[in-house]
Amino acid sequence: MDKIQLMICSPLEAELVERIRAVAPDRVEVSYETDLYPPLRYACDHKGVQTFKRSEAQTARWRANLEKAEILLDCPIPKEMPGDLVHLKSAKWIQFTSSGIGEFVKRSGMDSSDLLLTTARGVHSGPLAEWSFMALLMYFKKFRFLEAEQKAHRWERYCDEEVAGRTLLTIGAGDLARGVAVVGRALGMKIIAVTRSPEKPREHAGVFDEIHGVSELHRLLPQADAIVCTVPHTHETENMLDRTAISLMRPGVAFINTGRGSTIDEVAMIEALRNGKMGFAAIDVAQIEPLPNSSPLWDMPNVMINPHSASTVTTENAKITDIFCKNIALYLRGEQSQMTNIFDKQLLY
Repeated sequence: MDKIQLMICSPLEAELVERIRAVAPDRVEVSYETDLYPPLRYACDHKGVQTFKRSEAQTARWRANLEKAEILLDCPIPKEMPGDLVHLKSAKWIQFTSSGIGEFVKRSGMDSSDLLLTTARGVHSGPLAEWSFMALLMYFKKFRFLEAEQKAHRWERYCDEEVAGRTLLTIGAGDLARGVAVVGRALGMKIIAVTRSPEKPREHAGVFDEIHGVSELHRLLPQADAIVCTVPHTHETENMLDRTAISLMRPGVAFINTGRGSTIDEVAMIEALRNGKMGFAAIDVAQIEPLPNSSPLWDMPNVMINPHSASTVTTENAKITDIFCKNIALYLRGEQSQMTNIFDKQLLY
């Protein structure tokens, strides 16, 4: 019996490649030719140096591997590959290294294909929660003020803010919101979630004090001292936090966005940051990425910018490999319905 061909499509540590090879060496042949991948810009980089180009011979090998692969880890479509997936002639399943793949799936036409898609949902929950609370604590505990005081060698007592007892509103109630809620509860905050499906059974429902439907968003916004947006880009979430929604927010609110930049009206957000309606914003995502040099967000004293890297930590690839290896075993047993993180092509997450 011919072996199933599996191709790793983004740079991966050698020890993790060997872990994948060890899952079912008698049934699966793993393709990972090191010269076909770009040098890394940082640990757990899934794209590599942007100027990297394959030679004509390398491109031929890359495409040949793609065309015979039934299983793929990641799918960073090379610039020379058409977006209609013509080179994925044998593909049946793609395990992505990201959670928010909806835009790519729709743009590439995968939403209307028979491909089984699985994501890295859950891998980034902890790192994003840590980053979100780094930002929130910076704001509420006046880090930038203290930094300036230290720089000026000034020792003058002052009154600080407390996080405990404040209300945190998460836009979304999935894994990313779960991570935020766990930390928030540990700090004594009240956690309210807004989601499209409040009645959906969730193992982690207990980490939220309240779960409400999206129809309640405008009623809940004035109650929040802090808002953390965790939702992916879908037609339902696009511009969810529009000018009207922003106007309903509590003056001085802290806003964190680790979901997608399309969720909020960026122009209205900038105005709110200027006039004090928003006290602070920490953004890991933007409407246009990279954030244009001309954006006023760069120079605003009440803004913290992360270049869509808040979820990237040194343990990321190992956690994704854990999911992938478990899914390979289930796939080979014909238990696809039991695989972790199956992507819903209708909901786009």
